[in-house]
Amino acid sequence: MAIPGRKPKLADLVIGTLRKRISAGEYRAGAKLPTESQMTTIFGVSRTVVREAIAALSADGLVQSRQGAGVFVVGSAASPFNAIGADSSNKISVALNVLEVRMGIEIESAGLAAIRRSASQDAAIQEAWNEFERLLKVGTPTGKTDFAFHRAIAAATNNPFYIEVLDGLGSRTIPCDVASPWGTESVLTYEYQAGLQREHLAILRAISAQDAEGAREAMRQHLSLSQERYRNRLREQTTAKQE
Repeated sequence: MAIPGRKPKLADLVIGTLRKRISAGEYRAGAKLPTESQMTTIFGVSRTVVREAIAALSADGLVQSRQGAGVFVVGSAASPFNAIGADSSNKISVALNVLEVRMGIEIESAGLAAIRRSASQDAAIQEAWNEFERLLKVGTPTGKTDFAFHRAIAAATNNPFYIEVLDGLGSRTIPCDVASPWGTESVLTYEYQAGLQREHLAILRAISAQDAEGAREAMRQHLSLSQERYRNRLREQTTAKQE
């Protein structure tokens, strides 16, 4: 029996449209987006959907909310890396391409973080891991915290370009993020996320111990296993279509 494809959420459609308009220059760096009320009319969705979309764009570093002023496009919105994060395709082949890019960046960033991290940066990585653990225990989606964990590692390299590239790729590249185009019910299970957390722990321990090679290997293992999980899903989809 064929498995039905994932139907895009309303928030995904709003996110995709806003990304395209920002990328096309319709909303330039520093420009104010339409108000929440205006966007509910423009997109024909609820305020809750608009807020979810803005939260996702904010997490990806594309927009910034200013209390009492509104939501503005940030200066880095034109970064070429945003084209990857903006791809709303749910094809697993795209997810595998993104993971390949992440491997080229994050394996070395883990090693550099182990060498260069300060005590406060080490604590920030630990805090992101702790928050993932807390959300996991209460059954709340962990995608944003997953991204925060990886971003804290990038910050600990003390090279701002690692953060810029990761921000460009965006939190939607994290499969257990509810806003990810590759998120499914299977990757939002406790078992799946608990497995990720165990992999994160190996990375965390190596960075804390300032074991650069151990950190690189733990990150390589984590992302390689993610690639294998995607390949398994692709095989399952192919099998389902043949039935």
